[in-house]
Amino acid sequence: MFLRKYPLRFAVVCMFLFIGFAYSVGFLIFIQIFRADFLSNLAQRQHEHSIVLEPRRGTIYDRNMRALAINLPVYSIYANARAMKQERDEDEVVDKLSAIFKVDPKQIRDKLDKDKYFVWIQRKVPQEIYTQLKNANLPGIGFIKESKRFYPNQSLAAHLIGFAGLDNNGLDGLERDYDKYLQGQPGHAIILRDARSHELMFDKGYVPPVDGYSVVLTIDETIQYIAERALDRMYRKYNCKGATIIVMDPKTGEILAFANRPTYNLEDASHSTPESRLDRAIVLTYEPGSVFKIVTTSGALQEGVIHEGDMINCEHGAYRVGNHILHDHEPLGTITFKQVIEQSSNIGTTKVAQKLGAQRVYNYAHHFRFGMRTGIDLPGEATGILKPVSQWSKTSIGAVPIGQEVTVTPIQLACAISAIANNGIYMRPFVVKYIKDANGQIVYAHTPQILDQVISAATARRVKAILKGVVDEGTGTKAQIPGVTVAGKTGTAQKVVAGSYSHSHFYATFAGFAPVDNPRLAALVYFDDPHPSYYGGSVSAPVFSEVVGDALKYLNNQQQNMPEDDNPG
Repeated sequence: MFLRKYPLRFAVVCMFLFIGFAYSVGFLIFIQIFRADFLSNLAQRQHEHSIVLEPRRGTIYDRNMRALAINLPVYSIYANARAMKQERDEDEVVDKLSAIFKVDPKQIRDKLDKDKYFVWIQRKVPQEIYTQLKNANLPGIGFIKESKRFYPNQSLAAHLIGFAGLDNNGLDGLERDYDKYLQGQPGHAIILRDARSHELMFDKGYVPPVDGYSVVLTIDETIQYIAERALDRMYRKYNCKGATIIVMDPKTGEILAFANRPTYNLEDASHSTPESRLDRAIVLTYEPGSVFKIVTTSGALQEGVIHEGDMINCEHGAYRVGNHILHDHEPLGTITFKQVIEQSSNIGTTKVAQKLGAQRVYNYAHHFRFGMRTGIDLPGEATGILKPVSQWSKTSIGAVPIGQEVTVTPIQLACAISAIANNGIYMRPFVVKYIKDANGQIVYAHTPQILDQVISAATARRVKAILKGVVDEGTGTKAQIPGVTVAGKTGTAQKVVAGSYSHSHFYATFAGFAPVDNPRLAALVYFDDPHPSYYGGSVSAPVFSEVVGDALKYLNNQQQNMPEDDNPG
């Protein structure tokens, strides 16, 4: 009846229903065929989040497996800014985040205004911040577990260890140089989230990270502390511009302590200065002064041009070489060659060098690897300057043998004195003992390496005896260690200022080893521009005495406390 009475109305209704149905079907077909990929990706971005899983950076240990640089777990905070806007939660989150982080709310709002599904709020926050945020249960806020580099000893061995950045990339020192071993391989995962961006679970594509290798150094944390304590005290006492100490095992080349001043805090490396990060031990070159006489002494005894008891006239403190008058620090008459070195006579040493000849002086300096790199496993090592004889002037024979017109690095001097201690055998210095993976398997190990036999063992014993005299009754008496025989050489060198040698600015050096008959430790101590006192025998030698004395006590106690099965005695 209705259809007959209102056929037109019925047809119109049916037509609209058909059009609506056709539109819906067409729209669904359009979405399915033409918009499927876009909407699928949109849904995936809303409900899935791909994250990079950071590997745990390898630990840097001292030789006794005490951590010098280590990664510990921390949390990083992120936000789903777009979800916050949709849920109108942004204002609440901004207020609470700014209160917890103690920052201007504008800083937080600027991050959330980016309208993204993932925005970092703060990377690697302290545990107390994470706890507050976790308890606050803020909408749209998530947490990712990462790891952060920590340096338990702060500035200890800073120039050697270096530091890593926020993303655990090595930026300086061993952290940078061995980054490919320490860093590891990142993993990744996809996280499912619900409509309010709460994380549910790992979904698919989970690839676990591979942790970095650990690096074990030759450094002994205790000896390093002993060395830095003594160096720092004298550095401050004498108002120095810089300082270096190197302690090594002369028989293997292992570096046991390695420090510079000024220094910096590895936990706050971003506020350090280039000067405080300068690795003076391998980069700095300077004229060494009288400590270089160990080369002249070694060459003269090896070649037989002089003997310990031969008498030398030191001209009462004034001797002409070419057009230059050479002086001693105090007038000396006729004394033995042994006394020449003990009293550090420039005139006596020059007369011996004239007998030896310029070419042989150069040859022995070259054998001791001056003018070239020692080969230490650290980049950036300087070579210093050792001019070939063809470039010497008429006065060079009175300069090079006493440590002028030649520049060296502290590591070169440490290795040279170690070669004499080691019966003339020059060992390559090194700081990395071995590298191991997360399972403890050794992937690299350094084997002690002989680089040269610079003088014979017999000559080395004679040089040792002379250098022992330097400490017993010469310029190095302040290097004495009670109950231990010590050998060494002092050096006090004028700095070059405005093209000429200064009479008020100096380098102070002492290089030595102990005990003399069976050396366990060799050390180099250097200070840049100490004042008011500036002699190597008064500034550097006492540091050697304290450091080597305390280190030997420590090593003896360590050996006595070893388990019986491990004790070589």
